[in-house]
Amino acid sequence: MSAASGKPAPRPTVETQPYWDGCRSGELRLQRCAACEHVQFPPRRFCASCLTADLRWESASGRGRIRTFSVVRHPISLAFAAEVPYVVALVELDEGPTIMAGIRGCQIEDVEIGLAVEVEFEQRSDEIYLPYFHPC
Repeated sequence: MSAASGKPAPRPTVETQPYWDGCRSGELRLQRCAACEHVQFPPRRFCASCLTADLRWESASGRGRIRTFSVVRHPISLAFAAEVPYVVALVELDEGPTIMAGIRGCQIEDVEIGLAVEVEFEQRSDEIYLPYFHPC
């Protein structure tokens, strides 16, 4: 949990640390397989396409489109009570993978499938910055 907000915070692992380092630096990072060029998210030890362990990290564009979304009207905990209602979406990144994140910077009524969005980051702790998206 983040001491300041009471909200849960991710716990980086060996596989995910480069992703979180990128978020802290203001860039969205994805893994690309050196063997088959498959781009994947979430981070894994092996390529989800060809199972090789030869993965490299690269900066993503940070842009994508909303594939589907849900409006959260009941907080999952008291730490989120002040934020409801809010939108959680599956964003299909321009590079191919899909990421789940919150949508900000617009009215809930303006969120729709296919909406072009761009990443932004919110500091949750000294080490963790979370990706959110806003309309382009």
